[in-house]
Order: sequence, then structure tokens, then C-alpha cells
Amino acid sequence: MQLRYAFRLDPGPGQRVALARAFGCARVVYNDAVAARERARREGAAFPSAGALSKTLITEAKRSPGRQWLSEVSAVILQQALRDVE
Repeated sequence: MQLRYAFRLDPGPGQRVALARAFGCARVVYNDAVAARERARREGAAFPSAGALSKTLITEAKRSPGRQWLSEVSAVILQQALRDVE
């Protein structure tokens, strides 16, 4: 027997903002990782490792003035975006 459940989420205004921020940050990291892999492919180099991408696209990006807003979300979300690229 298989059971099926349907759920509907109705986030409040604060939750909507938090979800939008999390999804936006994940999308930026994902797109940056895809761009880095495409750049490596064009140059004939090996794909950057997950550790190298994590260091440059998350850790160092959080310290840069243009990407400090990545610190506003959990690092788990950003790491998952890198795993999704792989």
C-alpha cells in the first residue's frame, strides 16, 4: 500500500523574505560554480574540485565587499548548491 500526502506551505512575510534570500544566494553560488567549470572546460584544464570551489565561491566570496550578503544565509545551503552542480 502506498500513501500519498499533499502539503501546502503558507510562509509568513518574514519567512518569504528568508526563503527568497536563501534561494537567491544558492542560485548565485550555483551559477558561479557552473561558470567556473565552463571556464575550466574551455581552457582544457581539469574541473575544479568541490573543496576549491567551496573555498573560492563561498569562503572568500563572503569576505569580499561585493558578496558579503552570502553570510546572511546558512553555509549548508551554499554547500548544497555546490553539490547540486556536481
